[in-house]
Amino acid sequence: MINPHVGIPELKSVNSRRSTQRKHILDLDDFSKNEIQLVLDNAVAMEEVINRSVRKVPALRGRTIVTLFHEPSTRTRVSFEQAGKILSADVINISDSASSTEKGESLYNTALSIQSMQADIIVIRHPHSGSPNFLARHLNSSIINAGDGCHAHPSQALLDLYTIQTHFGSIKNRKVVIVGDILYSRVARSNLWGLTKMGAEVVLCAPPTLIPPDFLKGFSKNHPFASVSITHNLEEAIEGADVVMALRLQAERQSKGRLPSLREYSQMYGINEHKLQLANKNVIVMHPGPMNEGIEIDTEIAHGPHSVIQKQVKNGVAVRMSLLYSVMAAPRIEE
Repeated sequence: MINPHVGIPELKSVNSRRSTQRKHILDLDDFSKNEIQLVLDNAVAMEEVINRSVRKVPALRGRTIVTLFHEPSTRTRVSFEQAGKILSADVINISDSASSTEKGESLYNTALSIQSMQADIIVIRHPHSGSPNFLARHLNSSIINAGDGCHAHPSQALLDLYTIQTHFGSIKNRKVVIVGDILYSRVARSNLWGLTKMGAEVVLCAPPTLIPPDFLKGFSKNHPFASVSITHNLEEAIEGADVVMALRLQAERQSKGRLPSLREYSQMYGINEHKLQLANKNVIVMHPGPMNEGIEIDTEIAHGPHSVIQKQVKNGVAVRMSLLYSVMAAPRIEE
């Protein structure tokens, strides 16, 4: 019998009577602070594995992971694939064009067929919000949400948290400014859950048309995002920031009348050298990708000394290894 912990240094478990193994990863709203920290801590161990000359451990040997992507993706899909293979799982990639949904089959029936082939984990990206949650209610396989509509992208948020933690040593009390298309961003929503739970000071900055209407009304004292502030002035938001996270401005928003012009948006909300000078000297600049350089972020900033964007991509593998481990190989602590 294979010991799943062989070859992985210093893996940790939550100091709790509850199970440390999650069946599904759907968003961070139901994660505790300790659970988030567990994923980040174990990502440190996974990163050590990635940096070895031989990048392979038997943690998920004999397990099958299927990535089911109904939207284009490079970073997330490849990252999950690499994470699974380093952990010795069998990884099968299915794109929308290669699945029977092209012939009219429903998402449920496609996923049911995949489960029948003894898939242990289904990593899904889908344009419709709630699709991973639907599958989690009806299938026995573990479901990991790799991005659903405008709803959530938990693995991206976790790798962002990991990037902040590894750079500063701690997330707590760091001022994090999220700039751009908040309204349609699943990355922003999952980051809000993660950052607030880890004690960061979060500022949202965007035109009023790109902020959810319920956000504009403000948050009540008991709301999970009560500490989050909102402004439409980027200079005001970025002053004293430790982290500036630019979001991708999707071209389709322009056709819906959310913005007067891309040029005006870039002038008011694009991250450039002049605006970045208002932040702390050791500020880091982040972006979930893909980037529209020259619109939401200047090329000089995207590839400059403050940018950790490529580091985010690298960190994604370690964090997704930690997530795969958490749903399939982590030990249980029974009640």
